[in-house]
Amino acid sequence: MSSVNPLAVELNNVIQNNSEHIFDMLSEFGKRIYFPKGILSQGAEAKKQAHKTNATVGIAVERGEPMNLPSIRKFINDIPPKDSFTYAPSAGKPELREAWLGKILDDNPSLRDKALSNPILTNGLTHGLSLIADLFVNPGDTVILPDKIWGNYRLLYSVRYGANIETYPFYNDDGGFDTAEFRSALTENAANGGKLIVLLNFPNNPTGYTVSAGEAKEIAEAIRDAADSGCNVVAVCDDAYFGLFYEDETLKESISGYLAGIHPRVLTVKIDGATKEEYVWGFRVGFLTFCLARSNGNAETFRSLERKTMGAIRSSISSCPHLSQTLVLKALKSPRLAQEKEQKAKVMAGRALKVKEVLKNDKYRDAWDVYPFNSGYFMCLRLKSVDSEDLRKHLLSKYGVGVIALGGSDLRIAFSCVEEEDIQELFDIIHAGVMDLSA
Repeated sequence: MSSVNPLAVELNNVIQNNSEHIFDMLSEFGKRIYFPKGILSQGAEAKKQAHKTNATVGIAVERGEPMNLPSIRKFINDIPPKDSFTYAPSAGKPELREAWLGKILDDNPSLRDKALSNPILTNGLTHGLSLIADLFVNPGDTVILPDKIWGNYRLLYSVRYGANIETYPFYNDDGGFDTAEFRSALTENAANGGKLIVLLNFPNNPTGYTVSAGEAKEIAEAIRDAADSGCNVVAVCDDAYFGLFYEDETLKESISGYLAGIHPRVLTVKIDGATKEEYVWGFRVGFLTFCLARSNGNAETFRSLERKTMGAIRSSISSCPHLSQTLVLKALKSPRLAQEKEQKAKVMAGRALKVKEVLKNDKYRDAWDVYPFNSGYFMCLRLKSVDSEDLRKHLLSKYGVGVIALGGSDLRIAFSCVEEEDIQELFDIIHAGVMDLSA
């Protein structure tokens, strides 16, 4: 470690002294990265103490506020320039981070007796997933995923970071999450010790399925048993579509609450954000939160992991957009937010339930099977007689209908962007397309 910067060595020593297992989880980059003190720390000191003149910040200032153009400012007159035009801290606005932590604890009772880091701002959830790869994934490391996944996971972890992707069947024969195959995948890949990155995404993209509390417990037990065998596990919980649950038996909180602190060899990381929870996809406001059991030393471990994450942010995008953070913070403070979100959730639930109602019709039985879904934005069909890509192209060219083809037989439908009154017609057109190609 002699070639590693002393600041990185200091962070590594803190992590290693508090948890040898978490230190061993770090990638080579994760061990090298640190947050520099240089200009940023000098600027932070000046912000507090330079009462006469602050000539440290790399922005332009005019009459005591960030310089700006009226052609832009006129659209955000209600936002002070200091909260919109200037840089945000690398880890995000402190007040927003604190507010999001409060939201996490309000939404997830199982996390309230666990130790959580202060959420770190990410430029959307994909950026958070990439930061996890920065910190914990070496080329050749194994990432455990189901066979029904968001395609960007492969692009990110396999293509970009060189990880080995191992998959297991998502559904069992009864239409639930296949906890037995999940356990088998962990057992097989944990046999040689080392490290596994286990990525869990509920509500799932593309299936729209969220596990039950019973399934969540079985998942946690499988991860704990893998850790018991001597394998370190980074459990990544991608909660992108959190909050949109349409059936009573569905788990209504993040599975991170079932995983945090279950074993000293398990580090749980919660990735979430305003992107979909607050319906602000283009704002690119996500969060990354480390979760452990409560114990002495966690604060130091969290601080060191945070500094490393900040270093990864600083060395790539520097910081996340300030204006987006300010707008999300204002929304979180609004007394109307809960009511507004409830209204939108009802719209989404209405669409999901309409899909279920429409697909009960026997006329579709010969064309496809419906994968179970209970949450989120999506649902999938398993086509029985035609190729999904052939059908996708046919629907687009003949009917002007767009859907997503997955593999050779699966079709993903985003009911999130289809008005409830148009759902019946949508599936009738898809059925007509199948009949066209089957003739």
